[in-house]
Amino acid sequence: MTSEDRSCNDLPELDEAMPDEEILYDLADLFKVFSDTTRIKILYSLMAGERRVADIAEAIGATQSAVSHQLRILKAARLVKFQRDGKNVLYSLADDHVYTMLAQGMTHICE
Repeated sequence: MTSEDRSCNDLPELDEAMPDEEILYDLADLFKVFSDTTRIKILYSLMAGERRVADIAEAIGATQSAVSHQLRILKAARLVKFQRDGKNVLYSLADDHVYTMLAQGMTHICE
C-alpha cells in the first residue's frame, strides 16, 4: 500500500493511542532539554565516549562553569551519567537511547 492509498481512516484512534497526560508532560519536558544549543553540543561531544568537564568545555568552546551547569540539567533529565575516577569525574551518555535520539535528530534535519 502506498501513502496515496492510505486514508485518515487508517490512522489509530486518538482516544485509544493517546498516552496519559503525565507521560505527555514528561515527554515535553524531555524535549525542552534538547532545546539548548550548549546542551546539544555537550551531548554530541559525549557520543564519542566518556569525557571530563574540562575536555567537554574545550571541545565545545565553553567555560567549565557553563558546562557544569548544563551537565546538572542533563543529569536531572537522565540523559547523562557520571562516574568518579580518582579526582576526575567522567561523564557519558546515559544509555543508547540518548545516542539514538541525537543520531535520528541529525538524520532528520540533514535530509
